[in-house]
Amino acid sequence: MATVADDLLPAPVAKPRPFRVFMRRLFRDKRLGAVGAVIFLVFLFCGIFADFLAPYGYNQISPINRLKPPSAQFWFGTDHLGRDLFSRCLYGAQLSVIIGLSAAALATVISTAIGIFTGYAGGKTDMITQRLVDAWMSFPDLVILIVVVSVLGPGMPQIIGTLGLLLGIAGSRIIRGAVLSVRENMYVHAAQSIGASTWRILWKHILPNVMPPIIVLFTTRVGAVILAESGLAFLGLGVPPPAPTWGGLLSGSGRTYMFQGPWLVIAPGLCLTIVVYATNVFGDALRDLLDPRMRGSR
Repeated sequence: MATVADDLLPAPVAKPRPFRVFMRRLFRDKRLGAVGAVIFLVFLFCGIFADFLAPYGYNQISPINRLKPPSAQFWFGTDHLGRDLFSRCLYGAQLSVIIGLSAAALATVISTAIGIFTGYAGGKTDMITQRLVDAWMSFPDLVILIVVVSVLGPGMPQIIGTLGLLLGIAGSRIIRGAVLSVRENMYVHAAQSIGASTWRILWKHILPNVMPPIIVLFTTRVGAVILAESGLAFLGLGVPPPAPTWGGLLSGSGRTYMFQGPWLVIAPGLCLTIVVYATNVFGDALRDLLDPRMRGSR
């Protein structure tokens, strides 16, 4: 009888996986954000595998091919030394992706640590910390970057550390605001009433519920870091040559020979514009999809 009854019962319906649901909503409701995600993944792929995709070395000089326009041999043309601009843009994507992801990750960790600690602690700790954040944010970011790089010298670790610290302290305000709303929920009060430790509450209850703004903050910080690094490279304070960066390609020979070869500034400028725009629209789509108050927005 039990076997017959089991056969008559309907089979349990498998619940769709959260990642599949999220991707379905992304491509259905936020098509522009989905396009931005695809574009960023393409640039990420090109940056990681630049050594295999680049047809020439980034510093391979060929004077006979000096200032060649875009063609089937040189897709983006060549610079004043005969170096292939397409290869240099690929290696520039590699540096920009490394700096962007590393500095954005560091900034997100700093923002999360400061925001969760001060938002949950409250009181004088929160007040003193936020006044220090206000004082830090009163200084222009570009001036601090220029001073730090001028003192420590140009290089990738200096840029990653400085940008991560700058954006991390400023971004802690966003995480703090999310924590202030989460800590008033009933499950947090219930955990406090049964004697749960502060670290357990922060790790098990506060952090998982502020993950949506943390993810959005990370995606938007990637574009901001790439743009800031390009600005430093344009001023000559970025990663030192001969390593190519998009900002460095726009500066130097790009400015000097832009009237003889407009492709010298068009190619890296378009790469920089497209990847920053793609990360920003993807971050906006993530915000709309992960925020419960905007679940019905299209």
